[in-house]
Amino acid sequence: MTMRVLGIFVLLSLPLAAADEARLALSLKAQTEFERVDLSGMARLEDAGQCVQSQAAALAVAPPADAALLHYRKGFCMLAGAAATGRASEYNDAAAELEKAIEAWPARISPSQAKKGVVEPVSPALRVLVAIAHLKAGGDTASADRARKELQSATSAPVCAADVMTPASCQQIVAKGRDWLGWMALKSGDLREATRNFAASTGAWPDWAAGQKAFADGNYRAAADRERSAIRRWEAERRDTPPRLLDSFGPHVDWADALTDWGGAQLLAGDEAGAIATLDRAAHEDPTLARPLYLRARAKEIAGDATGAMNDYNLASRTAFAAAQDLASGEAHLYRGILLYRRKDWERAENEFSSALNFAIPATLRPDAEAWRHLAAVAGGSCEASRAYLERSLEAVSPYFPKAEARAVAANCSTHTAGLRGPEGN
Repeated sequence: MTMRVLGIFVLLSLPLAAADEARLALSLKAQTEFERVDLSGMARLEDAGQCVQSQAAALAVAPPADAALLHYRKGFCMLAGAAATGRASEYNDAAAELEKAIEAWPARISPSQAKKGVVEPVSPALRVLVAIAHLKAGGDTASADRARKELQSATSAPVCAADVMTPASCQQIVAKGRDWLGWMALKSGDLREATRNFAASTGAWPDWAAGQKAFADGNYRAAADRERSAIRRWEAERRDTPPRLLDSFGPHVDWADALTDWGGAQLLAGDEAGAIATLDRAAHEDPTLARPLYLRARAKEIAGDATGAMNDYNLASRTAFAAAQDLASGEAHLYRGILLYRRKDWERAENEFSSALNFAIPATLRPDAEAWRHLAAVAGGSCEASRAYLERSLEAVSPYFPKAEARAVAANCSTHTAGLRGPEGN
């Protein structure tokens, strides 16, 4: 090689070397910023923002083979930032970035490997994170159903190779995907499927599912105990500031609903004082909900606080009306009907229960509203026409309905009717 040619080669190599050095520096910075988020396990907004910026800078000069890794890291840090802010738009942005990682995944295979038919499956944890980001962002039923199907596919037989993350991290994320499947099963009332998905969970969800199953089986003391255990663990997680990333990736705990369920289990287990305290918390968590007020009224009634119970029935009705559209609420009419029944205003109570059945009412409350209507009719003197309807309706009521009281009213009605007919039915 002549000196002239060598000189030209050196001149051409210098910019390339400088570019490689700059790209290496950006790559190292991106890795460092990502590890600060990933290894800390905390959703710190500032760290997440710096991580996102460094991945974007590295992506601008990265070869196609590195794009999937950098899109994953950027999306992961965006997800961490969304966990810190709770904004749906940021979860959507994180999902879009993680989907870019999936799109770029085939480029991880070299051309020679591609010619040989080598295929590298997308990391199951990456697919789970995309689904989680969509679920956290909210959306319509169709979006949730797509996320559920993706989670079922990604978690069915996951292979956690050491590609974009460690196998341990991959397995932990996949486990969060199973938690989401369990959570969705709980929402649909499929307790068996929920228990199956929570089987390997290390969080509070297995206790919660076991509590829900015990409640369905009528074992209210066990239900209250297991639900208490779950809520204690969730409370500990709630106190973490900033939140732990893995915890923030899990399903959302609706505190008002969870406390209401626990309070209901305590009530049926015979712990009226504990139920009242728990339902106080539920009402504080979400003042727009009428159900915790209704259950608190039942707890006070059973505890002998008639005045407190009447006040809570009234408050439950008003709260349900306030939350209803056009003041049309079957739930509100049900609670107002109970209030009138306790005042021994049988006719108006029966009318309220009829209204409850004519307006929109949760399916779980309809059997109770039906039984209350017949009970009001029987108590108001319509023994012959309504007693049989009342007795049949008791088969479907919730455990919160006063069945023993209703049977006593029906029995008194039967005795009264027999007395009027005389010893020989005349």
